[in-house]
Amino acid sequence: MGQPKRIAVVGAGLMGRRHVAAMSHVNGVELAAVVEPSPTDHTVPVFGSLDDMFEAVNVDGVILSTPTLRHVDDGMACVDRGVPVLIEKPLAASSDDAQRLINRARERDVPILVGHHRRHNPIIQETAKLIKEGAIGQVRAAHVTCWFYKPDDYFEVAPWRKQTGAGPISVNLVHDVDLMRHFLGEVVTVQAQMAPSVRGFENEDLAAAVLRFESGTVCTITVSDSIVSPWSWELTSREYPIYPTTNESCYLIGGSKGALSIPDMRLWQHEGDTSWWNPIMASVMPVSASDPLINQIAHFEEVIRGTLPPLVSGEEGLKTLRVIEAIQRAAQTQTPVQLGKGLEESSDIAE
Repeated sequence: MGQPKRIAVVGAGLMGRRHVAAMSHVNGVELAAVVEPSPTDHTVPVFGSLDDMFEAVNVDGVILSTPTLRHVDDGMACVDRGVPVLIEKPLAASSDDAQRLINRARERDVPILVGHHRRHNPIIQETAKLIKEGAIGQVRAAHVTCWFYKPDDYFEVAPWRKQTGAGPISVNLVHDVDLMRHFLGEVVTVQAQMAPSVRGFENEDLAAAVLRFESGTVCTITVSDSIVSPWSWELTSREYPIYPTTNESCYLIGGSKGALSIPDMRLWQHEGDTSWWNPIMASVMPVSASDPLINQIAHFEEVIRGTLPPLVSGEEGLKTLRVIEAIQRAAQTQTPVQLGKGLEESSDIAE
């Protein structure tokens, strides 16, 4: 395997700390430095800026856990130095900014891995495999529920979370949209609604969307950070121990031969002929358990070594971001938004 790959973490907030913790479980990597302007306690060198870090320390990769508005500038700094970078979701504050970063990375031949870490979860990987193998037949519809209640102090410790653009569409729903793209293919049409924050913040706290995919599959999806509910990935997946757990599911995917609930992985099929007159039974699909953030770090190490392409490339992160922007635009204009094959918004809005 050779010498461990030296990785710097930029941003020592919630996600930055989780990345540092995950790195301690992965052979072949070591924490080389932390970039954080606020006081922080680490055994490795800590720098106030990314430029200062690059001047003082040689690193093989960088993880950006900074606010979204900094992703492109910090990502450019890494790419210009030829350093592979893992960028937390969403990839950028806008698809135009994300495209600039991707173009630069392509020119410099530097890999970008986007932090849609759920794709590294064995539950998600098994779901994608079952769908691809036809376990539920032709996929016709999907439903996503992303409901939870964020306490007041969540917003008080980081006032930017109250601002326009920091609502649950961009902060939370981006994960779910990315997974639906992973399962179902590319989105061609978006319709949406959203409601203003009941707490009086600038951003929305409730939204719903209908996504139509190239395959003809239709997905309904709702998100709110002001609903008390057991139906969200955080509370159902057991992915992060800080959250209480429920035995519910938050994704439903239905096809011509069966239906699958996720993450409990119950596959529903009729006995005998496919008919509502026949009994319908559930089988629990076996899935191994492992921490997706640890898996993502292990994957990033292979990306740095050049032995694997990014599982979630910059291009993939951009496509998901375009769908999120389409949801926001459709909700704001009360008009359906069409997306082209590359997931760019069409200049012609469907009437």
